[in-house]
This record gives sequence, structure tokens and C-alpha cells, in this order.
Amino acid sequence: MDSIHITSIMLDSITPLILTFNEAPNIGRTLEQLRWARDIVVVDSFSNDETVEIAHSFPRVRVFQRKFDKHEAQWNFGLGETGIATEWVLALDADYVLTPEFVDELRMLQPSSKTTGYQARFTYCIAGRRLRSGVYPPATVLYRKAGAAYSQDGHTHRLLLTGDVEAMSARILHDDRKPLSCWFESQQRYMTLEAQKLLALDANDLSSADRIRQMRVIAPLAVLFYCLIVRGGVLDGWAGFYYAFQRMLAELLLSLYLIEHDFNAATEPRIRRERSTSSDELAVSGKQQ
Repeated sequence: MDSIHITSIMLDSITPLILTFNEAPNIGRTLEQLRWARDIVVVDSFSNDETVEIAHSFPRVRVFQRKFDKHEAQWNFGLGETGIATEWVLALDADYVLTPEFVDELRMLQPSSKTTGYQARFTYCIAGRRLRSGVYPPATVLYRKAGAAYSQDGHTHRLLLTGDVEAMSARILHDDRKPLSCWFESQQRYMTLEAQKLLALDANDLSSADRIRQMRVIAPLAVLFYCLIVRGGVLDGWAGFYYAFQRMLAELLLSLYLIEHDFNAATEPRIRRERSTSSDELAVSGKQQ
């Protein structure tokens, strides 16, 4: 009985927090696995599909709407302006689907006073098929609300915590069912921000992956080889090739934005000289008249 009481207390002390924008193909599956939660907060960026209606169809879901500007601001709004009363927050994207194993592990957690967060790994899915070749990075999804905050990091965000962050064993499914056209649109936006981040960083602050990206040409081919061969994507069938091609295309977009910056930087002095020459000629012409 004591064990059951302890585990019930842990689940009751967690509020899932989800950001959404046009997530109708995903949000229902995500919320279905959160029926254990007493309170669920959805921060929606004024979706124009059925996202909000689907969210309201689940009990204990509270929906707030805020115009999206940056991930940092959206997450901080969710933390500070929605009345979350529990000690712990479970921060989820709308395409994160909890497995029964993950919920069982949540139920059994007994964090020490020094533990402020838990990091989870992900299994990437294509149309529901779990891939061995996914390269989605781990993230701290469960954390104490007190003292937590978000900062912007390229196209996404970074959680700021003090204290110990422990690793969870069970994985979360990343299973985005939105159409490919939505993926193209988001990647164009994401890679523009990633290019700005890479160009602003000092060379000493670059990670090994970002150093490869800075080379412009290598990253798209490297990620294709890594996903298909190193991670075994060829064994995932067409889903593995689909995912590897997506990752290659994303890196190719980033390379194009970086090369575009190089072109603009190289031609800007010439354009300034031409404008200066043109201005001088106009001034001389005016004096002669």
C-alpha cells in the first residue's frame, strides 16, 4: 500500500505542458496517453485547424492561446502564466507520445532533493513505424517548476535548470503525422534560424556537429551516410530512407542558407563601391550643370 501511495503522489505532482500550432493529426494521440494527469496545459499559437477542439474534448485539459513569437517566450508563458500548481512539469511537443513503459517509470520515480530534472531519449517514428536510425537528441522533459526557465537556442529552445538531471530508461515516441508540406515549411524556418545561430557563434563555441555544418558541403552527405549506414536505416526499409532523405534535405537547406550568406558577404563591398561611384558621378554631374 505504501508503494502504491508513493507512486500515486508522484503522478499527481506532474502537470504536462504542451505547445501546439495546427497539430490536429498529433494532439489526440499525445493527450490519450496523458489521461493519468489531473491537469494538462496546452499553449496554442492560434491554430486554424481542429487542434483546440480536439484538446477540449479531453478532460482536465486547459487551453491557453498566445501569438507565437519565439519558443523561449512561449514556453516561459506556459510555465509562468497558466496557473500550473504542481511541483513538476512534463514539457512535451504535440508529437511526443508517451509509452506505457514511460508512464510506469514516471509512476515509480522517487527523486532526491538534489534532483531537479529528468532527461528522456526518443524513438523516432515514421507513420507510426519505430526507427532504429533516428538521431533525435535527448531532452530534459520532466523538471521541477521552481527555478526553471527557457532561453532561445537557434530554431528551438534550451531549458535552464540548476541541480542534478537524471536519465530515464524508458523512451518517448516522436511520431509526427502532419503532411510533408508542413515539414518543408517548418524546416525552411528552422534552418534560417540555425544559419543565423551558426554565423553568430565564435569558432571556439561550435560543437563538433556544428563544425561539420560550417563546412557547407559535407554535412548533407555525412548525415545521409550516418542515418542509412551507421545507424542502420537501410534495415528500416522505405521508412528509413524517407527519414534519412529528410535529414539530408534539412542539412542541405542549412548549407544553402550559409552559402547564400557567403555570396552576400562577398558581393556587398562591390555593391557599396558601385553605389559610391554612382553617387560621385551624380555629384560631379550636378556641379557641371
